Amino acid sequence: MKKVENNKAWLLVLPVFLLVAFSAVIPLMTVVNYSVQDIFDTTNRYFVGVEWFKEVLRDPRLHDSLIRQFTFSFFVLLIEIPLGISVALMMPKEGRWSALCLILLAIPLLIPWNVVGTIWQIFGRADIGLMGYYLNAIGIDYNYANNSADAWATVLLMDVWHWTSLIALLCYSGLRAIPDAYYQAARIDRASGWAIFRYIQLPKLQSVLLIGVLLRFMDSFMIYTEPFVLTGGGPGNSTTFLSQTLTTMAIGQFDLGRAGAFSLIYFLIILLVSWLLYTAMQHVEKGE
Repeated sequence: MKKVENNKAWLLVLPVFLLVAFSAVIPLMTVVNYSVQDIFDTTNRYFVGVEWFKEVLRDPRLHDSLIRQFTFSFFVLLIEIPLGISVALMMPKEGRWSALCLILLAIPLLIPWNVVGTIWQIFGRADIGLMGYYLNAIGIDYNYANNSADAWATVLLMDVWHWTSLIALLCYSGLRAIPDAYYQAARIDRASGWAIFRYIQLPKLQSVLLIGVLLRFMDSFMIYTEPFVLTGGGPGNSTTFLSQTLTTMAIGQFDLGRAGAFSLIYFLIILLVSWLLYTAMQHVEKGE
């Protein structure tokens, strides 16, 4: 008897597609529409084709912000991925201490981004903040409001504090999924701790790390609220990243056409780099 397929279940997915279309596709089409027009007001607009894209690609603000953004994302991944793996490896496997560690790791992730910026803004001040006060007390001339290097270090440290927990939790779940038979075989072979990590734990974490790297890259590349609250993009433009440059162009200057082109280029950069990272890690996972 031939089985008759019933595709009515796809109707259950229809609300999801409608929601995605409303929240993503329609705004994207609006941005595309803005990017090819010169908009003066709600009634006066003129089609300019790709002129805004040409101007944005020649804009030094894009070049400077892009360099700062790639530098920031590079250091974020360089610090948070190894640190998150280390924290996950040191966590207890079970018991009440394991539950306590999971709760403590989840706390930074639950704090809103603007609150994180406010916390570190106060924490880094030399007059009322613990970190700023004690750094100056031991002879380090620290002032994130006036020194670009201090501002960079503070923004980076803030992001590490906020998001390393995500990598640690992902890696911890990956480690717990490794069957105990692998560890038993390693003990029989008298494998060292480094050998266990190199040949058992790290290969089993590659899929988890792929997710973690992609999530942290995309999120760090779109960072806005925390550095805006902490430094306002300063001193000067030293911590002005792509998202803040785009916001200033769109809202501060109300240059919607140029901002639309800027945001599409921004989106394509994130998409391209994420695809490159995914492809590279897939090749590593396959041993190519």
